[in-house]
Amino acid sequence: MKITRDRLIAIVMLLPSAALIAIFVYGFIGRTFYVSLTNWGQDATQALALHPKLKFIGLANYTGLFGNFIETRFRQDLVNTFFFTILFLAGCLALGLGLAVLLDRGVKAEGLFRTIFLFPFALAFIVTGTIWRWMLQPQGGINVLPTLVGLPPARFGWLTSRVSVLRFDWNHLPLILGVAVAAILALAAWRGYRAGRGLGPSIAVALAALALLWALTLGRNAHPLPYPEQHGFNLAFIGIIIAAVWQMSGYTMALYLAGLRGIPEELREAARVDGATEWQLYRFVILPLLGPISLSAMIILGHISLKIFDLVFAMTGPDNAPTDVPALLMYLRSFRANQFAQGAAIAMVLLVMVAAVIIPYLYSSLRGEVRR
Repeated sequence: MKITRDRLIAIVMLLPSAALIAIFVYGFIGRTFYVSLTNWGQDATQALALHPKLKFIGLANYTGLFGNFIETRFRQDLVNTFFFTILFLAGCLALGLGLAVLLDRGVKAEGLFRTIFLFPFALAFIVTGTIWRWMLQPQGGINVLPTLVGLPPARFGWLTSRVSVLRFDWNHLPLILGVAVAAILALAAWRGYRAGRGLGPSIAVALAALALLWALTLGRNAHPLPYPEQHGFNLAFIGIIIAAVWQMSGYTMALYLAGLRGIPEELREAARVDGATEWQLYRFVILPLLGPISLSAMIILGHISLKIFDLVFAMTGPDNAPTDVPALLMYLRSFRANQFAQGAAIAMVLLVMVAAVIIPYLYSSLRGEVRR
């Protein structure tokens, strides 16, 4: 292929950025992965040595995280992240959509309300955490509001509760994951059949059947641990979720409001002329058109929830195990306990979790751009 002058200039201009990304992003990821395969930190005399002597131990750090009885805190952190992500996404999307719909109906002082709703998004998570920690303290804040009407103060431990709900045995996780994957594939197949997408739905049905078969046979008998280990959703996370939703719902509101303003008024009027009620208008016309915006918001909010650190650190501190998350545990293992290999292994697990959310979205977006 002949390299033109313009192409050569473009390559030269991009080389410095490509080199920096290769070194400081992918190079450091590779280094972190290598460290996670060593015993760095197990020997206290070598942990902070200038030239530590590292021993290659393969995937021992990873198998320990998921199958060692000492690492129960990490497994609870994964469960915490799952529940936090689900409730955080649901809260942000529902509240953001509701606020956007209200503003789209032409309320007075719309600019003022839009600014008020967007203001929390301008704050850092550390600031939000400090504010809400004051508001949710057990002996004050929200708990004393009932006293304004003569009632006794509330006793709910917003950030200190040890009550756990929706508990399950970690050994049932393979079965749960298999059934969940089968359900997702079945839903994709159903949507494919409705859209008439050829062989795609048939393949999804076959994969769903295989996933369900695996879950009910091998998955049911697969026990990562030789003993039962209960995990669940700790109610102390409710306060953290409220703070996170308060900060990020304004962002989703802005996304949805832009989407609503982009829907032609003629389309709405045509639906009303055909006899559609307001509920049917939103259910069958507006919400489907907002689907790409919902997906983008879910991807962005999802990767934020997976990496959440500063909000939890500010609200409950680093030593409150019931509200711990993987990023916080990675910090503790790496920079308090000097267990650098274990911290690197947790970092790589986080990287895989974030990549599982981001890469399919990027692939879909780039493929759509190529088609256009």
